[in-house]
Amino acid sequence: MTWLSSVRNALSFVVPTKKDTPDNLWHKCKGCGQLVFTKELADNLHVCPHCEHHERIGPKERFAQTFDDGAHSLLPPPRVPEDPLKFRDTKRYTDRIKAARSATGESDALINARGLIGGRRAVVGVQDFAFMGGSMGQAVGEAFVVGVQAAIADAAPYIIFTAAGGARMQEGILSLMQMPRATVAIQMLHDAGLPYIVVLTDPTTGGVTASYAMLGDVQIAEPGALIGFAGPRVIEQTVREKLPEGFQRSEFLLEKGAIDMIVDRREMRDKMHSVLAKLHRPD
Repeated sequence: MTWLSSVRNALSFVVPTKKDTPDNLWHKCKGCGQLVFTKELADNLHVCPHCEHHERIGPKERFAQTFDDGAHSLLPPPRVPEDPLKFRDTKRYTDRIKAARSATGESDALINARGLIGGRRAVVGVQDFAFMGGSMGQAVGEAFVVGVQAAIADAAPYIIFTAAGGARMQEGILSLMQMPRATVAIQMLHDAGLPYIVVLTDPTTGGVTASYAMLGDVQIAEPGALIGFAGPRVIEQTVREKLPEGFQRSEFLLEKGAIDMIVDRREMRDKMHSVLAKLHRPD
C-alpha cells in the first residue's frame, strides 16, 4: 500500500462520501445567490430569509399555505384530448406531457381544491410553472371552468394563483380558445354574485395575462413577480428603447395602477381572509 492510499483511507473515516451528504440539504436563492437550509426555506414559506425573494412553488405547497390548517380536498382533474393536433417538434407532445407528469406528480398545469380560508368556504386554483411552464392548453382551460363551476355550486369565491408562460403552442388555436372560455366563466361567477380574486405570481405572462389573470375583482401580486404579455427583452427589441428599471415587476405595476396590492406570501392567508370578508357574505 502506498502512502497516498494510506492517507486516502484515513480521510475516508472523517470526510463523508457524496452518498452520505443529502443532495437537498441546501438551496441556492435565485434572488441573492446565498445558500439557505432547505428546511429553513420551507419553514419560511419558501421566501428567502436574506433577500425576501419569493421562490416558485407548486399546488401542494400553495394549498397548504392558503387553506386553514392546510386542509383541503382536490377537485378531480378534467379529461380532455391530450394531443389533438398530433404535434411534434424535437419531441412528441405526448412525451412532454408524460415527462411533466412524472416530474410534478400533477395531471396538468392547473389544479383546483376546496377548503376554508379564515373559516370561509373557497375554491382555489393554482397554476404550476413546473408543469410545462404553466402553459394554458385545453386541460388548463377546462380546469378553470370546472373550478368556477365548483365555486358557483358551493356559493363560494373562486381564487386563482397564476403562474404561466402563456398559451401552450402544442395545441395551437385550441389553446387560444381557452381565453374567451375563461372570460365567459368569470362572467358566470359574477352573475352568481360571487367574487373572483387573482393572485399573480412569478411569472405570469402571455395569453394567461391577456385573459383571466387580469380580470379579477381584486388583483393581488407577490413581491417581485414578473407580470406582462410579451417579455421585457422582446419589447425592448421592438420599441428599440431602454425600459424603466423593474419594468413589468409587480412593484412597477402597482405604481402604474395595474394591480391593487402586493402581499408577502407569509401574510397572504390573513390578507385573503380580510378581502373575502369585505367582498362576500355567505348565506
